[in-house]
Order: sequence, then structure tokens, then C-alpha cells
Amino acid sequence: MEVFWFIPTHGDGRYLGTRDGARAVSYAYCKQIATAADELGYSGVLLPTGKSCEDAWIVASTLVPATRNLKFLVAVRPGLTLPTVAARMSATLDRFSEGRLLINVVAGGDPAELAGDGLFLSHDERYALTDEFLEVWRRELQGEEVHFNGEHLRIEGGKVLYPTTQKPYPPLYFGGSSDAAIEVAAEHVDVYLTWGEPPDQVKEKIDRMREAAARKGRTVRFGIRLHVIVRPTEEEAWEAAGELIQHLDDETIRSAQSVFARMDSEGQRRMAQLHNGDRTKLEVSPNLWAGVGLVRGGAGTALVGSPENVAARMKEYAELGIETFILSGYPHLEEAYRTAELLFPLLPLKAGGGQEKEKGPSYISPFGEMIANSQIPVSKS
Repeated sequence: MEVFWFIPTHGDGRYLGTRDGARAVSYAYCKQIATAADELGYSGVLLPTGKSCEDAWIVASTLVPATRNLKFLVAVRPGLTLPTVAARMSATLDRFSEGRLLINVVAGGDPAELAGDGLFLSHDERYALTDEFLEVWRRELQGEEVHFNGEHLRIEGGKVLYPTTQKPYPPLYFGGSSDAAIEVAAEHVDVYLTWGEPPDQVKEKIDRMREAAARKGRTVRFGIRLHVIVRPTEEEAWEAAGELIQHLDDETIRSAQSVFARMDSEGQRRMAQLHNGDRTKLEVSPNLWAGVGLVRGGAGTALVGSPENVAARMKEYAELGIETFILSGYPHLEEAYRTAELLFPLLPLKAGGGQEKEKGPSYISPFGEMIANSQIPVSKS
């Protein structure tokens, strides 16, 4: 498996639903998280998208030179960007990052937000547009001059002059739970993403996706988006989960849930259905906690527990076919360290994904503070 982290460009802090414990998400702070993730051995980072976020493309372009190995999963938004423009942007950032760009295809799930951006298509129309967008985007990045006349897009002589570093183009990641989304993913994407639903529900989606791709003569890989609250003991982890939402009141939860209810995203509906706004029924599967989704849109579940139990749950998802785990935790800087330190030694990580640490004393790998200014500490475990 490989593990990604998250750049919280829509805000960060110690608690949900309050200004208490909040911190400014500045360039310096995002850079701290990115460089930490790079140094700790995360394979990549996801940058969120939407009106509540700093622009993902600009953030990624500023963080690329601050990192060495980290890949950046950045959104393209069909309907908000034209495919030829998006293809040129992708080619440039892929070349300038030396092949560290990944593309997250986001069709959008909030009609009110999309209206503010000037997009007024229905749910299925957006996926029809996404299908056309990806056909043009892929063909242009493979060197074609594209002439295309579809229901939503018309392109005459579209061409990208500068090639990408990655061939045939930066890998396409995509999340969507509806039938329309599954069909688009089956036709175009490399990695299908799901939010952190219970394993039986994830298995059902993976099976649907595999069957749809097979009908088109294709295969896809799979990833999952989760929060994580891992502590040395089970008791400490669940205490931390409770602390994260300790400032939430019923009115704040109701207000957030009313916003989610207006969305036409099938994935968001499935997230909300896990808890239905009820904070007394949040452990929806062993070590899978839906508390984050009380007030956060999108990924709303966290793996909570000791390192051994969280690693065991991740391995259960891996047995279903999940290869990429996109994790996050509050606050994101500290939790990047905690997650790597507690979980990475227990996971079968892909080369370069955090497990390639030298064993024994090393002046490069971390060993703690010197004892009496002269002795390198040894592990007591």
C-alpha cells in the first residue's frame, strides 16, 4: 500500500466547529505540512478544492520546489475549466515538478456552490460533461490534435505542444458513487477513490467498479480517503476523538447537515446516512468513526484506535483491493508526524512510502536526543 497525507487549505485546528484551537492556514503553514510529509515518507498529498479552499493549483505550484519526492493530487473541474486549458496546466506542472503531478477529477456535488461558479448542469449532465472533458484531455496529452463536437464541448484543433513527463499523462484519480460516476470512471480513470465507508460497503463499490471497467476492457486501481486518530492505546485514541468534537452543539450539527442535504452527491448522501446527524451512534464499524462528518463535507469518517488496530483495519481494506490510503488528522502538522511514527512500522508500504528507514543507530534517521551528550539511544521496544 501507499499512504498520502492532506494539505488543509480550507482551515485547520485542534477541534471541529469552533474557533478555539484554530490556526491560520498560511503559505508557511502549508509548507510545513508538505515538507514534513515529504521527509516522513508519505507518497503524496491531496489538495482539496472548492470555494472554501485556497486554489489547489497555485498551492501545489508553490509547494513543489519546497519538496523533493512528494506527489501532489490536484483537482481538475470539468465545466469550470476547459479541457485544453486544463491539459496545458497539467503538462506544465507535471514537467516543472519532474513527474510529481496526480490529477483528481471532481465533477462537483453542491448545486449552490456550482451556481456561484457559473455552472448550472444537473448531476447526470455534469458527468456527461466530465466524460467529454476527459476524452479531450487524454487525447491532447497523448499528442493528438483534437477536433471534437459533443453535447457539451466543441473543440477545433485543440493541441498541447509541450509533453508531460509521465506517460501517457499524469494518473487520473476520481471519486463518485452514482451510476453515472461509475460509468465515467470505468471509461477513463486510473485510480477510483471512495470515502471511508464500512468495509462491506466499500467492497460493494469496488465490485461495481471492477465490473464496469471490465465491460470496457479496462482495469482500475483503488484508493480510500479517511481521517485517522491513532494513539499508543485504544483508550487514548477514543478520548482524542471525543475531544475533537467536544465543542459541537446540536444547532451547529443541524446547520451543517442541512447544507449537506441540498447536495446532489451520492457519496455525500452515503456519508450522511452513516450517522444521520446523531452523535450517539458514531462508531459505524469497528474502529471506524463518523464524527468528523457531523460538520465536515466530503470525507467524514476516521479510523480511531491503537496503532495495531488501525493498521489491522487498513489491511482489511487492502484485502478488498485498496492500494492508496489518503489520510488526514487534526491538526494536520502534528498528526502527520504521529501517524507516520505510530503506523508506518506496522504497514506493508510501497517502496519510498515511509518504510525505507535504516535500522539501528543512524545520523540520518531519527534517534531522539543524545544521552549525556555522548550516547545514541536504543529502542526499548
